[in-house]
Parts: sequence; structure tokens; C-alpha cells
Amino acid sequence: MSHYLFSYGTLQLENVQLESFGRILIGKKDTLVAYKLEQLQITDEAVLAVSDQKFHPIAIQTNSTSDVISGTLYKITQEELAEADRYEVADYKRVEATFQSGNKGWIYVKA
Repeated sequence: MSHYLFSYGTLQLENVQLESFGRILIGKKDTLVAYKLEQLQITDEAVLAVSDQKFHPIAIQTNSTSDVISGTLYKITQEELAEADRYEVADYKRVEATFQSGNKGWIYVKA
């Protein structure tokens, strides 16, 4: 079974994709409306080792159509979705969203 996963942050980095999924993901640019980004300080040593970034963006729903997040919508497997869940720290939760293209997929937002 395949899924769509929207990334606006470190899951777009090749080193994170290789470490998490064992491959470089192929995706298409897309936009999420009514969300904005804030920065989250990462303290999980495993995530820090993979991303090499102390701060990661985190999506927050605003319900304002003037707020948008640009990112990439990737087609991934069920197993890769489980790997993405393991990569994201507890401050994030996975929710389904509809993107500007009309496609639906998963996104990690503030828990």
C-alpha cells in the first residue's frame, strides 16, 4: 500500500531520507494552506545525529488562508511511513491533509 507524505523540513534532506528510508524519495512540490511554520528545538540525540540540525520546522494550523507552507509531497510505502513516524519526535503528530493540488496525504504537525 502506498501513501503520500508531505515534507516541509528535514525529511526533504537526502541524508535524512537515506538514513530513514534507505533511498532518495521522489516527490512533487505542493503547498499546504492554513498552516504556518515555527521552529522546534530538537533534543533527541538520534534525530540530531541524522538531521544535524538543532532546530526543525513544525507546522501549526492557523485556519487562515493567507498562511501557506511550501514543501514536497512524496509517494512512500507503508513501511516508509512507519519509519517516518519513528524519525519524528513526540512534539509532532501525523494528520491527513488536502493540499493545494487537491492531493491528500500525511503531514506532521504540532502535537
